[in-house]
Amino acid sequence: MPINKIDRTGASALIPEQVSNQIIQDLPTQSVFLSLAQKLPNMTAQQLRMPVLTGLATAKFLNGDTDKKPTTNLTWDKVVITAEEIAVMVPVPDAVLDDASYDIWGEVYPRITEAFGKVIDQAAFFGTGKPTSWPEGLVKGATDAGNVVQLAKEADGPAVYQAISGEGGVLAKVEELGLAVNGFAGALQLRSKLRGAVDNNGQPIFRSAYSNGVGGRFAYELEGQEIVFPVNGSWDAKQALLLAGDFSYARYAIRQDMTFKIFDQGTITDDEGKVAISAMENDCHILRAVMRLGWALPKPVNAISVRPEVHPCPVAARRQYPWRS
Repeated sequence: MPINKIDRTGASALIPEQVSNQIIQDLPTQSVFLSLAQKLPNMTAQQLRMPVLTGLATAKFLNGDTDKKPTTNLTWDKVVITAEEIAVMVPVPDAVLDDASYDIWGEVYPRITEAFGKVIDQAAFFGTGKPTSWPEGLVKGATDAGNVVQLAKEADGPAVYQAISGEGGVLAKVEELGLAVNGFAGALQLRSKLRGAVDNNGQPIFRSAYSNGVGGRFAYELEGQEIVFPVNGSWDAKQALLLAGDFSYARYAIRQDMTFKIFDQGTITDDEGKVAISAMENDCHILRAVMRLGWALPKPVNAISVRPEVHPCPVAARRQYPWRS
């Protein structure tokens, strides 16, 4: 596998050649999953164990003064969050650093943050590239629990509405578990479906007046909650157009926050163990970025679920049919 590095060609925009000093970049996006899930206190070890209620208490009215008071019990299970490491190294030749009139490292940091967010979102939403200790992705969890609504490609506006908000729709799948939806994540392709959904009179079903757009920003909302559309390249529209759920059940904890360290000595080897870059021989600096975190999806019992026979999964997905090519 070839070793990637920032060379003079790749950094040419940062080396002055009578060009504007303004570097225009997209604002680096962070992890959508981490913005929706609930953060736990930082971990003090590689694993964090938390109790989850699996059996509810019961009670009843007494029949007269001499009726016996009932007894009850509660049961708990434990869920384990295991911190796994995300890392990357970025070699930059010293000559490039010397010739650049901009802070190259300052430009690299947000791009690495964006890359870390993409990796986390892919693993948490779809299970892509996930460590073995992490749960399956949320979309797979919703699928395995039967919390999926298929949408035909030719579906009209009312059908789109019913697939989301109607009886038997995505929201209903979660509500049948006794949970209220408090968050949405979706593919960018969903936005056109929301804009194009009209009723039998040709009026838009999802109106802009339903959103709380601020300063010209249009916020797509459902049931008063904003839909977050990941733009970091993590979302797989073939697997799901929309994911809805009670994201307070998704818990994550950080063992080691993102740290950056620059080395002026050391080597980088390829897959065969051969030295590909030597900081001393190749006159370069190497940036190393590392982060350790884990997440889990506890599934405690719920007192009002109308589907007690279903293993609870607090999310549901909507797919377009056929959803896989």
